[in-house]
Amino acid sequence: MSRKVVLGFSGGLDTSYCAKYLGKDKGYEVHSIIVNTGGFNEEELKQIETHAYKLGVKTHTTIDAVKGYYDRIIKYLIYGNVLKNNTYPLSVSAERLSQALHIAEHTKKLKADAVAHGSTGAGNDQVRFDMIFHIMIPGVEIITPIRDLKLSREEEIAYLKAKGVDMNFDKSMYSINKGLWGTSVGGKETLSSKGILPEEAWPTQVTKTGSEEVKLSFEKGELRSVNGNTFIHPAEAIQYLQTIAGPYGLGRDIHVGDTIIGIKGRVGFEAAAPMVILKAHHALEKHVLTKWQLQWKDQLAQFYGNWLHEGQILDPVMRDIEAFLQNSQQNVTGDVFVQLMPYRFQVIGIESKYDLMNSKFGKYGEMNTGFTGDDVRGFSKIFGNQTSIYHLVKTDADGKN
Repeated sequence: MSRKVVLGFSGGLDTSYCAKYLGKDKGYEVHSIIVNTGGFNEEELKQIETHAYKLGVKTHTTIDAVKGYYDRIIKYLIYGNVLKNNTYPLSVSAERLSQALHIAEHTKKLKADAVAHGSTGAGNDQVRFDMIFHIMIPGVEIITPIRDLKLSREEEIAYLKAKGVDMNFDKSMYSINKGLWGTSVGGKETLSSKGILPEEAWPTQVTKTGSEEVKLSFEKGELRSVNGNTFIHPAEAIQYLQTIAGPYGLGRDIHVGDTIIGIKGRVGFEAAAPMVILKAHHALEKHVLTKWQLQWKDQLAQFYGNWLHEGQILDPVMRDIEAFLQNSQQNVTGDVFVQLMPYRFQVIGIESKYDLMNSKFGKYGEMNTGFTGDDVRGFSKIFGNQTSIYHLVKTDADGKN
């Protein structure tokens, strides 16, 4: 009886090689699974399923993980206004974790002997997949043909052609990974420390001119409505906003990051909806949260984003931070107005019943109705009292009187 292997499958060159190699050369009963985190439409998923069966897999499973991906990961990235290195909204790293979790669950369900993925030995994904598999399905063999055999793209193509596999082998100049929380773009310009992607390399081309204002309505930190259109699930609101903001060419940048395995790399990305949402959400928070809520959120969110990027979603400390982030959103409700223009956007302002910038209590730089000038005199003296004592004692001790 053949041993079962569950293969994380995208239908691309690497995973196509894995499916054929594991089934034909190694004699495994291959069960492929694709976890859609927002990068594929129904037609594309059907084509991938057909391709998988042509490669000889025993079963193929499609998981619609878009809403679960939001619920488990993305909403906390929004709560924390998470941008890796103040630039990158964790587009790919976050979705890889969602995919790994589903693949591990499927492996348990099928009681498979092994699990496989198509990662190379050069990037972060290999660590993310391996680590989650070690934690969730300990003892299950992890097979990584591309990494283990150190295969080049040309070698993979030659092998598949020799096996009679019919697929598009044209080598694209750019590697593109699309998901709900953004699209990564890698190419020759990102392989060195200097270079910017040309206009034609971006998956979403700029087709809108002029400007338009959008209203984003948040309820307890979650985007629920765009321009008055209310959505049952926030993932739908994100997708809708993407159709509005994407054609302006918003959210484009180059991320320079430190990989888990200790090297630096560059990757282009476009994330129109995520970047607009994060900036709008942050603007609303600055109005409705207190100074110390904002400060502690920033510190915890930075750690959360870095630890998530490095694949540590199953560390229990992540649940603790998520509980803090969730609780911090109780008053993050209101409308944010954003002006969209080609290649840039700006937050115009907010309206919220929880707005702490409230004229009932005074106007900054003009007057305050909550206390008097004499109150401030006394407060200033007390607030600086310990520092005053420090300087007086130091002057005395240093003999500078």
